[in-house]
Amino acid sequence: MNVSGCFQLCLLGILVTDFGRAANSDLWGAAGERWDARSRLPDFSYAGFHCGETPLPNVAPGVSVKTFGAKGDGVADDSEAFLAALAAVTNGAVEVPAGRYRITKILEIKHSGVVLRGAGADKSVLFFPKPLSDIKPDWGKTTGGQRTSNYSWSGGFVWFRGGLGERLLAQVIGAARRGDTMLRVAATNLLHVGQRIAISQLDNKDNSLATHLYSDDPGDTRELRGSTRAVLVCRIVKISGTEITFDRPLRCDVRPEWKPGIRSFQPTVTESGVENLCFAFPELPYQGHFTELGYNAVAFSGVADCWARNLRIVNADSGIHAGGWFCTVQGVVLASFRKPDANSNTGHHGFSFSGGQDNLFKDFAFQTQYIHDISMDGGAAGNVTANGRGVDLCFDHHKRGDYENLFVNIDIGAGTHLWRHGGGDALGKPCAARGTFWNIRASRPLSYPPADFGPDSMNLVAVQTSQPSEKNLTGRWFEAIPPADIMPQDIHAAQLARRLGRAP
Repeated sequence: MNVSGCFQLCLLGILVTDFGRAANSDLWGAAGERWDARSRLPDFSYAGFHCGETPLPNVAPGVSVKTFGAKGDGVADDSEAFLAALAAVTNGAVEVPAGRYRITKILEIKHSGVVLRGAGADKSVLFFPKPLSDIKPDWGKTTGGQRTSNYSWSGGFVWFRGGLGERLLAQVIGAARRGDTMLRVAATNLLHVGQRIAISQLDNKDNSLATHLYSDDPGDTRELRGSTRAVLVCRIVKISGTEITFDRPLRCDVRPEWKPGIRSFQPTVTESGVENLCFAFPELPYQGHFTELGYNAVAFSGVADCWARNLRIVNADSGIHAGGWFCTVQGVVLASFRKPDANSNTGHHGFSFSGGQDNLFKDFAFQTQYIHDISMDGGAAGNVTANGRGVDLCFDHHKRGDYENLFVNIDIGAGTHLWRHGGGDALGKPCAARGTFWNIRASRPLSYPPADFGPDSMNLVAVQTSQPSEKNLTGRWFEAIPPADIMPQDIHAAQLARRLGRAP
């Protein structure tokens, strides 16, 4: 068959390959012809750096930490040299030549356009002999009252910290449905075309917003106490009278009882990154859940359009906490040589979407097992985890309304605890509305999640299984397509290509 004929058959979804007969999901079709913005399959195409519309930048060579006195010999404490370099460079690259750098302080990045860059994850090693808790203590407790360090679930030694610059610009008048791209507001004098805004809603004491984010099947939500917030960051494309039109569909309904408003979105830190480095921590035995003192590599807090790429993280309590918006984390390897706990875990969180939205985590390899390998927490929404593999991954959801997140094209390994999760009592089910799992492979057949994991609005497509399909547009959706046969293999990439008018 010639290339042209092969391409035509691919579009029809009937190409016969060495793996079997290509198949399309009834939620998407071959090229999105079965999809619309109100369907149970969310639009994940806005995840990542600048909504996937521009590639990660290659910043010009910058100043070396050795210019500021770093030795890189594995003996001298190079913390002050790194801090001095980061203080001096408010826009540009801070280069970390090959070597082993001993760091005993937190390296905060609070400026836009700053990149901490090594010579390669096999060449430039940052070694952290002390945990965050020893450097800047931050003690708290779990939802069950157990005293623990807050670094058990947050923070990192390279810490991107900013603010989102939120202030109320306009009250929303009237209601709208999920999938709409238009709202009516009280006034538009503070709004303009091209402006990035946050459509924000806050729950009432009755937890009605949380209930909606769970497709009316939230489980026990008593401890939420009206704390749920729903936010969608988008861009205004048209203003007509008191109506504004924006560039992407609403992720949930907008209702007056949730006090909807248009707020500014002006992040103070954007387009900063960390790349081509190894983060190494002491090879100490892992003591188990909530004993972590903060051997954490990277954290994003209140930032947007930032990135981490080409990192190796070794012996960490937690690898990366991504609490930003539209950030991309790409090419990360997580490894450990620590003695594991009784359950074969060597740390707490491998990668966590810590309340962040529309972030992208892709091209990763877990060479060790964490209690929570990949986590959604704090109302995380619109995040994508794509193109990776692990030893025995779990797709942890920490309750509190984590909705419309995607896991796609992933080899989870052994597959013994895919649906293992955390989170306190009475905070809702772990996964909320339309959590989507697409092209998930394992060394054993996988089952539909247990009833208390999430509502029937979750989507499971081409998850390796021996169970039959169960396709109900208003109930469970479990399309038992062999993972090797599903086309497209990566629904996020397909949605992005469709939106941008590019070839799939």
